Amino acid sequence: MKMCYFVVGTNNMPSAVEFYDALFAITDYRQTFADHRMTFWQGADSDSAFAVALPFDEKEATHGNGTMLGFSLGSPELVDAVYQKALDLGGTCEGKPGQRGPRYSAYVRDRDHNKLVFSD
Repeated sequence: MKMCYFVVGTNNMPSAVEFYDALFAITDYRQTFADHRMTFWQGADSDSAFAVALPFDEKEATHGNGTMLGFSLGSPELVDAVYQKALDLGGTCEGKPGQRGPRYSAYVRDRDHNKLVFSD
């Protein structure tokens, strides 16, 4: 079994799409699908996807306490670059880049306060 996609909620689709389009521009992830309530990005050689969505129940999107999405980027240099890009786009630091166990990682929250980790 393997993961096929991750979805985080948003209360502002244009802001979320702007954030992730710019963030993923320095990776191989590109927007592959969008409609009025969901936008997907996918890596060039990946069968997994990431999406932002307006909640199906039409209630306010909230971030999950203890929930975190991880992106494997392949190098410490790209971890540093994506971490800084997230901050430049209005994300907030949840843990500066550094060695954590066997992985070099950095933690941020996006504009909707969803927690992300970028690892080498």
